[in-house]
Amino acid sequence: MSLKTRSMTRPKVVLAYSGGLDTSVAIPWLSEKGMDVVAVTVDVGQPVDLETVRRKAEASGAVRAYVTDARREFAEEFITPALRANALYEGMYPLSTALARPLIARHLVEVARREGASFVAHGCTGKGNDQVRFDLSTTSLAPELEVIAPAREWKMTRDEEIAYAKSHRIPVEATKASPYSVDENLWGRSVECGVLEDPAVEPPEEVYGWTRSPTEAPETPTYVTVGFEQGEPATLDGQRAPFHETILRLNEIAGRNGVGRIDHVESRVVGIKSREVYECPAAVVLLGAHQALEALVEPRDVLDFKRTVEQRYSQLIYDGLWFAPLRAALDAFVSSTQERVTGEVTVKLYKGSARVTGRQSPYSLYQEALATYSKGDRFRQEMSEGFIYVWGLPARTWSAIGAKPPAQVRRAPQHPP
Repeated sequence: MSLKTRSMTRPKVVLAYSGGLDTSVAIPWLSEKGMDVVAVTVDVGQPVDLETVRRKAEASGAVRAYVTDARREFAEEFITPALRANALYEGMYPLSTALARPLIARHLVEVARREGASFVAHGCTGKGNDQVRFDLSTTSLAPELEVIAPAREWKMTRDEEIAYAKSHRIPVEATKASPYSVDENLWGRSVECGVLEDPAVEPPEEVYGWTRSPTEAPETPTYVTVGFEQGEPATLDGQRAPFHETILRLNEIAGRNGVGRIDHVESRVVGIKSREVYECPAAVVLLGAHQALEALVEPRDVLDFKRTVEQRYSQLIYDGLWFAPLRAALDAFVSSTQERVTGEVTVKLYKGSARVTGRQSPYSLYQEALATYSKGDRFRQEMSEGFIYVWGLPARTWSAIGAKPPAQVRRAPQHPP
């Protein structure tokens, strides 16, 4: 879009501000284009001093800077539905960054309306997924707002951004020697850029911040027990706490045991492949535990169909369509499947692995008297022969007909035109 002012009054833009390189550079860049910048930092669990971030935004030229604590909102309204849907993009990525974007966009829209702003801005580049998520979430909630993405327009390289920041006396953590781009929230930590851009290179240990190397993890395994109520984590080792606090605790416990590292070459929305490194300790543990409990209490046909829904649900999140009608409709189905997903699951954490070792539920479909091969077996094995006969009838009929020689086909007589 054009950044020319529409009148003599400077237009107001609400910027999603993280304090990182791109958004730090965006404040003076937008200001130089004739706009008043209102910075909004949404606390979704990123381990930074948010008051320092607020002061940095003002020092960088923002006319106002807001900080909002949305950790509980993030855990209960975004992570919980995704967990109940076992949301894993391409079967690997727990969608940590993707889940936070619609929440941040919702707060941007609220501030924009409060401030009377006509624009919302973010620090995403034209190559990434987050631009799609911010743009679509914002316009879904407030079609009247225009979205600006300075990094799509300024065409600066990362090194040039660093130089621009220094020329405007803006301190940034990224340097030419350490060029990683990092995003963190309750549900995970993502790292890209630098040597990670070569998918053939093993990620160096320096890129990890939440997880201990599995080779350096404790020699003794750690066991955790997660209690679920209707698909939602309710307790950890018998202790009840707000979900966002449980996530933080699990991130620490599982990360200490080397659990949660994901090295993924994924298919971005814009059509390119990208190598991403994620650390999602709590997500890996909770998703595995939730799937194990569902396997215990759900019938096979429900599990099979739900896997199809989970794949589509995950793609909607990844593609920035959280506020789409389909996601809400799928949520209704997922919620209906969670009525009996109540019980406890024990997970063994050991040197990078998280393995379910036990599960129990008052709604368990596992019946020892039916499954056992020992005394007390109540399964009527003599009934299986008739069941197999009927179950296999379509396949036998198909094969029997196919085994016959083809019948002679009589051709219709040909008449001259």
